[in-house]
Amino acid sequence: MTDTTPTPTDTRPELPDHLSVDPRSPHHVAAVFAHAIGIRFNDQERSDVEEYCISDGWVKVPAGKAKDRKGQPLLIKLKGKVQAFYRE
Repeated sequence: MTDTTPTPTDTRPELPDHLSVDPRSPHHVAAVFAHAIGIRFNDQERSDVEEYCISDGWVKVPAGKAKDRKGQPLLIKLKGKVQAFYRE
């Protein structure tokens, strides 16, 4: 007899090519953030990524403690190899 109950990996949405943490962004997908996400940039895991694009090969990370006039962190774009994955 086979068990047909879905596993937690079956209920996760597919990770998009371009994803942003900011809910005001058109690239924000709330269903993805219901799960723990990890980002590897140039083969090192990063925990400070605010936005990424796998196909273009970049991530945006905060530039220190600097804030813009709306109180959001200033972001810098880093280019390299990007991999997104769900953490267990």
